[in-house]
Amino acid sequence: MLNIAIIGTGNISHQHIQGYLTFPERCRIVALVDIFPEKAEEKKARYGLHDARVYASHQAMLEAGTTVDLVDVCTPPYVHAEIAIDALNRGKHVLCEKPMAASLEECDAMIAAQQASGKTLSIIAQNRFTDAFWRLKTVVDSGLAGKICHAQVDSFWWRGHCYYDLWWRGTWEKEGGGCTLNHAVHHIDAIQWMLGFPSEVVAMMTNVAHDNAEVEDLSAAIFRYPNGALTQLTASVVHHGEDQKIVIQGEKARISAPWNVFASQSADNGFPQAGNDSAREDSLTTRFHATPALQWTLHTGQIDNVLTAIEQQIEPLVDGEQGKRSLELIAAIYKSAITRSVVTLPVQRDDAFYRTGGLLEKAPHFYEKSASVSNFAEVGAIPLGKDLDSGVEE
Repeated sequence: MLNIAIIGTGNISHQHIQGYLTFPERCRIVALVDIFPEKAEEKKARYGLHDARVYASHQAMLEAGTTVDLVDVCTPPYVHAEIAIDALNRGKHVLCEKPMAASLEECDAMIAAQQASGKTLSIIAQNRFTDAFWRLKTVVDSGLAGKICHAQVDSFWWRGHCYYDLWWRGTWEKEGGGCTLNHAVHHIDAIQWMLGFPSEVVAMMTNVAHDNAEVEDLSAAIFRYPNGALTQLTASVVHHGEDQKIVIQGEKARISAPWNVFASQSADNGFPQAGNDSAREDSLTTRFHATPALQWTLHTGQIDNVLTAIEQQIEPLVDGEQGKRSLELIAAIYKSAITRSVVTLPVQRDDAFYRTGGLLEKAPHFYEKSASVSNFAEVGAIPLGKDLDSGVEE
């Protein structure tokens, strides 16, 4: 039985609490921590966590002597590294919400603390734990679509103007960035998981609808891979309808999540024939649906994976190195957009966009934050996007 402490009891904590409660024979929540203790008390009452103790800081929890095996970090990004490193140094396993940290330098410090402790460190990337992405990766890996030429990633969201009124949102210091970092991070993780790490990034960003935020609410980036393939990625919180997708174009077929397949055939003059390569389409669809459905999905699926990693002393699917890769791509997007340059990967340690505070020094303020609300009314679990059977989940 693993004892769980949840640090940060805002809206995303619902997904984590519900995930742990799915496995009552494997784990139990023994501590809830929040700088606003009343939020922790509300979660304690809502979920019947009668034996959980409430603390106002992670330091107080660690010093109290409560037996904790796994620390689950659900706070704003700017304190992820501090909490994770403190927990690892005290011999605790760590599951940390996205984004991993506020800088690549902090990511490396977290990885070093994990290696020194020998404990598990995992970073939330719940899109990997969806049937649509799990199956799409299997199809990509099969090679049936041929050499990958291009990918289109639409991380389309909509958030109202007051979304950025919350005290920590909309600032480079506390949130670490805008929609690129905090909404598209899972799509960025998914595409690098499927296609590998690009060699170059070029990007632009803007703020077109939220004049109460310093950060971007829309960005567009292109990744170039060593084999010449390209990915174009749009991150947004200004798109109505949340029409999210990943479309991958191979030499022989188009595949996507939500699932769709199209395999053109060439006529003698190079134009597409009227009839598609139905045999290839059938083979790709068979491969997609032959991949077994996951028993647990999204946050619950990743929590199951982390519990299993701890129980069996194996690596989780999304470790610290994987978490850092997503942030490295985001750092490259920001660097390219801010410096108006093509960025070569990996980001080097002497780069300002690697070190803690480097982005903060160089990032533009599209607007100044005009409101600071301590807490919004409790509305339950936040919407994470459409079901991946009908639309990409984030």
